[in-house]
Amino acid sequence: MTQARLMDGTALARRIVEDTARRAAELTARTGVVPCLATVLVGEDPASVTYVRMKQNRCRKAGITSRHVALPASTSTAELVGTLRELSADPTVHGILLQHPVGDHVDERAAFEAIAPEKDVDGVTFASFATMSFGLPGFVSCTPGGILRLLDEYGVELAGKRAVVVGRSAILGKPVGMLLLARDATVTYCHSRTRDLSAAVREADIVVAAVGRPRLLRGQDIKPGAVVIDAGYNAGNVGDVDFDSAVERASLITPVPGGVGPMTIATLLEQTVTAAEAAAQGLAAA
Repeated sequence: MTQARLMDGTALARRIVEDTARRAAELTARTGVVPCLATVLVGEDPASVTYVRMKQNRCRKAGITSRHVALPASTSTAELVGTLRELSADPTVHGILLQHPVGDHVDERAAFEAIAPEKDVDGVTFASFATMSFGLPGFVSCTPGGILRLLDEYGVELAGKRAVVVGRSAILGKPVGMLLLARDATVTYCHSRTRDLSAAVREADIVVAAVGRPRLLRGQDIKPGAVVIDAGYNAGNVGDVDFDSAVERASLITPVPGGVGPMTIATLLEQTVTAAEAAAQGLAAA
């Protein structure tokens, strides 16, 4: 039996970051503007600390300045909103990333909405979701945007295909469905209350697993020849798809790690440089 071809997000992300670094260097040489990404972390969740450090390292490789704002776990919604508004008003900051989760006592949506749309390089605001949904210029949510880039890289035709998204989070499931819909796929959202999930997934030409439950989808759930995007990441480097059984049925599949994850960070860096270019253009026009 022929196994699925692996979709190498690491290699594609490397090329995107290399191009992003070139653009950043050209922008700095031409205008003196150095792209800057501000990361905001509430508390000291070990996984979040690791993610932020990784993003800072990738920023340096891409010629992007990283400004980190560490806030105590006791930070209130009002204090976090104030910090994000200050960063939004700072002309030397071009992109803002609020690392989530932020704690149950914080109104995460209120915090996201304190980020200026032109600096929402993580694509988490209402404004960004609207532009994604209507196909207007703006920033995409980074993981969904990275997924679309992977599909394009491997020549996956989306128009007319049945796509099933398992998961409905505001920054992954919902926006990736809207991006697929904009490309003329027929999209079905599935979630924890979907009856007979396996039957729904077996109808899919393209499966996006984004629910955060290890090995939820197994090989028998996958339509032969389907494209499988595993956007889950669980303890032990395990995705939402049982890779060993799904690889025997799919035509293309993303590994965990090395599939979607690298694309998320590459998209974040690329959009930060895009935001810096737009800001520099605005300064020149003024």
